[in-house]
Amino acid sequence: MRKLITGLREFKASYFSTHQELFEQLSHGQKPRVLFITCSDSRIDPNLITQTEVGELFVIRNAGNIIPPYGAANGGEGASLEYAIHALDIQQIVVCGHSHCGAMKGLLKLEKLREEMPLVYEWLKHAEATRRLVKENYSAYQGEELLEIAIAENVLTQIENLKTYPVVHSRLYQGKLKIYGWVYHIETGEVLAYDVNTHTYAPPQSQLSDAEEDAMDKKYTSTSAPPVACDLPHRHHTDANAGNGSQEKIPAVSWLSPEQANRIYRGAAQTK
Repeated sequence: MRKLITGLREFKASYFSTHQELFEQLSHGQKPRVLFITCSDSRIDPNLITQTEVGELFVIRNAGNIIPPYGAANGGEGASLEYAIHALDIQQIVVCGHSHCGAMKGLLKLEKLREEMPLVYEWLKHAEATRRLVKENYSAYQGEELLEIAIAENVLTQIENLKTYPVVHSRLYQGKLKIYGWVYHIETGEVLAYDVNTHTYAPPQSQLSDAEEDAMDKKYTSTSAPPVACDLPHRHHTDANAGNGSQEKIPAVSWLSPEQANRIYRGAAQTK
């Protein structure tokens, strides 16, 4: 507590005193540009990683950056979402997961939470679509690799959930809203963004127009962050070696070779 009180004094004496004009403007209302949906985890700070000022982001935070489908819950997520788009006219949404997410760890062992943390158990059930997808399509993975996949897939699940809200559905139809999926890597400080065209996670600069990218410093156009799961479940590769004229479908994951994908999604027992 002493550290917090000291911080309050330092804020008033330093940051606030040098940004008085900004706070005067904010006292008359807010006009955030982006709705930023992320985890409650203390290791991620939306304003810090994006280097945005107070008032630029409207933030929703909870365990696992989960947005329950419309009508599934009466929590603050839906109300905050509706307010951000309808009242504040926000036109960009970012759903940002992060590495080493405790909520996703819990999701992968959900039944163990039923007695230990029943409220967490009930909350994470809103991410059942993520759990089921990972369980049935990534059974060859385990440990940190499986967790990384769950984190990335959960971001895509929440984007689909967002689209069930009438206000989001309407604005998307009008072309007045864009939704982005990010994964922040705590250990490298880098962010990867989901690319709907390539179905991969790539540096977020890839989502900028040519003019916007040219205006940026070139040192920000590459990343050394590790690969993450990158595909929607309905996309598939076709196995050209399938017999009897049939073409068996296996999920496409761009950071796996065709041989690896075939081995993983057919099952190890069928490989030589």
